[in-house]
Amino acid sequence: MSVENKALPLPGGGSDDDPSLSRQRRAVLQHLRGQAAPVTSAALARVCGLHTNTVREHLDALVDLDLAFRERAPAAGRGRPAWRYRAALPQQSPVREYAGLAAVLAAQIARTSPDPQAAAVAAGEEWGRALVAGQAPGRSPEEARGRIVALLGEIGFAPETDDDGNRVRLPRCPFIEVAREYPNVICNVHAGLVRAGMAALGGDGERVALRPFAEPGACALHFDAGPEAPDGRGDAPPADGPERPRGTR
Repeated sequence: MSVENKALPLPGGGSDDDPSLSRQRRAVLQHLRGQAAPVTSAALARVCGLHTNTVREHLDALVDLDLAFRERAPAAGRGRPAWRYRAALPQQSPVREYAGLAAVLAAQIARTSPDPQAAAVAAGEEWGRALVAGQAPGRSPEEARGRIVALLGEIGFAPETDDDGNRVRLPRCPFIEVAREYPNVICNVHAGLVRAGMAALGGDGERVALRPFAEPGACALHFDAGPEAPDGRGDAPPADGPERPRGTR
């Protein structure tokens, strides 16, 4: 069963050898890569010796190029929390190199498993635990959530988080071509990855829900999905459920 949609998420991944980077923007990127934890534009400006507005402009451009990731800092007092930034891995994500293998495995699960959705979620949970293995749990659910969002960015989803951090838009997908063909497998692998990763980092994985192709050009991830539904993934429908995009067969 495949998905046909002219407004699917874009392929994930990318390279940091973008020739459009100016010398100053490349320097900001290098300083960002030297930070041990996500930093605000003001903190990085002090490291770079540049004005905060200049650094923020460069950081936002690096986010657009998938060379950096942006997340909201935990709320502290009144006002909107500040943005924090972290650098992407300097090499292209290896995930896309395994797209062919993903297609073979997805086809195998779809053909042979008596419950492809459950098998895909279980596989994703194993992947999620492997990706965060050895990491200490977050100091708060918000920190766990931020680290998972950053991980999704490193994999190639280019996540865009809303103001309260509970909903994340995913406009890219490292396995989009395979997801078109086997959405009930690939999308549930991704759902399992986030659930298990959140649980391992001290968050509530049972409230995570992934809505595949929830809007034109993006999937949606919810970290506070409400009471658990029978399929075990919060209030999100199955990947082959009623909210499939137009053009599905």
